[in-house]
Amino acid sequence: MEESQLLRGVLEGCVLAIIQRGETYGYEILTELSESGFEGLMEGTLYPILTRLEKKGLISCRKEKSPYGPIRKYFSVTEAGSGYLAAFRDSYRRISVSADNILNGKVEEQ
Repeated sequence: MEESQLLRGVLEGCVLAIIQRGETYGYEILTELSESGFEGLMEGTLYPILTRLEKKGLISCRKEKSPYGPIRKYFSVTEAGSGYLAAFRDSYRRISVSADNILNGKVEEQ
């Protein structure tokens, strides 16, 4: 199985969680993902995720001139995005515990 298939859904939730911490832009998101262990991610991976999240109404985008160059897109989480993230966290926890139980032979209460 390709790792990219497994990462796709997880990255959406992680990107949303980063944005929920405070308004941010693409480079900052990539930096935080990289520092958290998602090394090697490129803009070509991140920006389609941001586009999907925006189309779903989970984030909003505003544009502002950057002091260092071209216009920068700043992202923030919408009310719908906060609800989605709470549900994602719950689902992720349940799935992670269940998978860990099977893959590592652990028995934990869910």
